[in-house]
Amino acid sequence: MSAPAASLRSARGIARCTAVLCALAVTAAVLSFVKGSWIVGVVWVLLAGLASNMAWYYGRRARRIASAAPAPGASASGPSAPSRGATAAE
Repeated sequence: MSAPAASLRSARGIARCTAVLCALAVTAAVLSFVKGSWIVGVVWVLLAGLASNMAWYYGRRARRIASAAPAPGASASGPSAPSRGATAAE
């Protein structure tokens, strides 16, 4: 597996995990506020904010890596052109 593919896979995975963590932290914050534990609820809200920022960052990074990767059938160097020193008479 090439380095960009591995990096893309890990960025997508981190983005998904942090999105799930964000949803769970918001749920925990709501439950904490409902039960009357304001301090713990605030901590959960802060954790949800951190997780959402991480999900946004790694999701954006995965899109940037995917757009920078060459197409599956394309060569990395592009089409080959004849060298400048070669002539047809040679």
